Amino acid sequence: MSDLDKALADIGEIRSRIAAGTAFRGYGPTALAATGGLALATAGAQAAWLDSAASPLVFFAGWVATACVAAALIGAEMIGRSRRLHSGLADAMIYNAVEQFLPAAASGLLLGGVLAIFAPDAEWLLPGLWQILVGLGIFASFRSLPRGVALAGGWYVAAGLAALALASETRTLSPWAMGAPFAIGQFLLAAIMHFAASDDDGQA
Repeated sequence: MSDLDKALADIGEIRSRIAAGTAFRGYGPTALAATGGLALATAGAQAAWLDSAASPLVFFAGWVATACVAAALIGAEMIGRSRRLHSGLADAMIYNAVEQFLPAAASGLLLGGVLAIFAPDAEWLLPGLWQILVGLGIFASFRSLPRGVALAGGWYVAAGLAALALASETRTLSPWAMGAPFAIGQFLLAAIMHFAASDDDGQA
């Protein structure tokens, strides 16, 4: 390795360490609130037009599509806010944020695939398990986010456990068991990020 390559590697390592120790302000309340509304819209549409028991694959396909749109909304706002608020550290900050949440997201996707292929009778577990995984993903990101996000993480874990307990009685899929907890969780996150941004502006 040449001296130049070593110097560039050292600079990259320094930037990564600085990014890891800096509060991430890339998550914006607008996109988070929009995804809460999207969850309510999906739940309402499925409740009105879909027989979840007869079409579980359509049920989950709808929620996977909703999650993809939500991720796109959050990602677009995150990139714009990060470049505006973190300037030269934006790329490293975004990478750290995605890295922290990615294991939970990937686990949820793989879990859904495994249940669909090997244990379709247990698919009623997925809404609660997905909520728990989102909560764990939020807790994994806790060090770089406002402290209030712990409330949202706790909400998702508690909602997931409640969803599992309630669904165990009927073992059926409910659009509102997915939509309501995610809507409340995303609105809560949006409020936390909004007030955190207000506090930062007040201290600036």
